[in-house]
Amino acid sequence: MALALAIAAVVVVADQLTTTWAQDRLSQGPIHVVWTLDLVLQYNSGSAFSLFQGAAPVLGVIAAVVVGILIVVIRRARSNSLAASLGLVVGGAVGNLADRVFRSHNGAVVDFIALHWWPTFNVADASIVIGGILAAVILMKDGRERSGVSGDQADVPSGLPRNPDAGS
Repeated sequence: MALALAIAAVVVVADQLTTTWAQDRLSQGPIHVVWTLDLVLQYNSGSAFSLFQGAAPVLGVIAAVVVGILIVVIRRARSNSLAASLGLVVGGAVGNLADRVFRSHNGAVVDFIALHWWPTFNVADASIVIGGILAAVILMKDGRERSGVSGDQADVPSGLPRNPDAGS
């Protein structure tokens, strides 16, 4: 639990520091970094991919509930790696919730990392996605280990031989 909360705290601090910097610096104009990566100040009053625009209060309540549920899940996590990955998700959710509650943008989240082939995002968003992917991989691996199925057998339906030339 302590590891997950420490990771969540680091994510929240990193997100809030970079968001403050982005608001201060990028209000003067965008910065081109490299290739399609630009830093551009944008406000998102919706959820991921700018869905549900204008629903910031509802999204804030949902985020708070999800954080509460994830804290319960973290307490029951069977491994430090799962707890750490969920810590990334919690930190990202709290970082975005802090934007909605404490920054004066009518509940909007501050986004500033623009790839131009993906929706603009922030450190909190990246943490949520990375933590979610890691948690899914860990849970799939854990499920395979518990069922006694190795990685090379996992894709073969039960009852079929591993080698199609092996016969019946």
